[in-house]
Amino acid sequence: MPSRKAPRDLEAAILAALAGHGEGLTREALQKAVGLGKEEPWRFRRRLVALERQKRIWKVGLTRGTRYLAGTAVPAAPANLRLTEWTPSPEGAQALALVDRPRDQRPPCTYQRPFLDAYRPNETFYLGEAHRTQLHALGRTPEAGAPAGTHARQMLERLLIDLSWNSSRLEGNTYSLLDTERLIRAGGAPEGKSAQETQMILNHKQAIEYLVEGAAELTLSPGTVRALHGMLSDNLLPDPADEGRLRQSPVSIGDSVYVPLAVPQLIEEIFEQMLLTAQAIRDPFEQSFFILVHLPYLQPFADANKRTSRLAANLPLMKRNLQPLSFSDVPREAYLSATLTVYENRRVEALRDVYLWAYQRSSERYQAIRQSMGEPDPFRLRYRAQLRDAVRQIVRASRSVPEVRKGIVDYLEAVVPTEDRIRFQAVVSQELRNLNEGTYARYALRPSEFEGWKPLQLEWTAEV
Repeated sequence: MPSRKAPRDLEAAILAALAGHGEGLTREALQKAVGLGKEEPWRFRRRLVALERQKRIWKVGLTRGTRYLAGTAVPAAPANLRLTEWTPSPEGAQALALVDRPRDQRPPCTYQRPFLDAYRPNETFYLGEAHRTQLHALGRTPEAGAPAGTHARQMLERLLIDLSWNSSRLEGNTYSLLDTERLIRAGGAPEGKSAQETQMILNHKQAIEYLVEGAAELTLSPGTVRALHGMLSDNLLPDPADEGRLRQSPVSIGDSVYVPLAVPQLIEEIFEQMLLTAQAIRDPFEQSFFILVHLPYLQPFADANKRTSRLAANLPLMKRNLQPLSFSDVPREAYLSATLTVYENRRVEALRDVYLWAYQRSSERYQAIRQSMGEPDPFRLRYRAQLRDAVRQIVRASRSVPEVRKGIVDYLEAVVPTEDRIRFQAVVSQELRNLNEGTYARYALRPSEFEGWKPLQLEWTAEV
């Protein structure tokens, strides 16, 4: 049976074990190395926390990727340590260590307005210059000079599935990616899933469509953010009056010592200040990350604040035709812990690390999807607005196949130059034939209008 070590002896044993492993040790390996039995994990954890507070050891990583390293200075990531899981920077690891302590060892705190007041748009940066340069390189698309939202519309079907699933997954939703794809494309909910989970996915779909279709006109205004919240919280809140409405009563944050503001008038005042600050930020990535930090920190809504921030963070990217942020592969624990560091310590480094990781993964995914699609058709790009307008008019006005044919001819004669009419007619016919649950939103069609079109679509497809 392992001998019982005094606290000082145990700390010395931990430091000695780590000194012989420059690459660090996992908690299990370290406990074994110091000869402490598995029946006493609480003693071991207590000594680790004490050494972390003294900055004599450092913790890097989360969950299975967590390793402990010895040293009195912030360590660089070991060159030979290539973790497949998300790993924070040393600064991020410091911030995470603060919220990794037991709740009773973290001092209660509330909203600190100076955190927002101190931010000066285009002078203050949460994302350093090197980070912004990297993000712009990752996010570049061929549609850089096209009208706002062009790239997001081209990726809409995939974005609806990816962002709806990942954002819901970060809330604890148990839908799989395949379940989400089937629900969004075919409208069928799988067995064994709750109505609440299904509603959450569908709410994301509606909110993403709203952002993509309105990318050219929408800004990070109170109206836009409240509209997003209204869609994301639809049929999910105990009081329907709270959907899209700024919070009127106190809320608490689970597993946190953070207590959000409770005065409605002050919430509204700071909400407007926060969004005015966001609108003044010129760099789209800094603007995106600012919203991801400050909207959940304020907690302006009764619930669904993080969901709203994740979608709102995509608007600056959509407006500049950058790759979207779908939070692909982000570990839920990493995201939640990083958000806690903002709530309790006003530290952004860990959430910044999550953002950088998430954007890299999202960008790689959409670049691969784009390559599989090939280069965009220049004709379709040139006539993007006219094609969208023609499909919308024809779907709304037609009640028979002859009316569809007449609608196409009338539009050609009124809008399209003679030399392009044959090609335009072929493309419109293809768009009408391919219209589905994942694409009708790009034409600003309502769900009821699409449902009304489906029977006629079958006849039109058979005839074409």
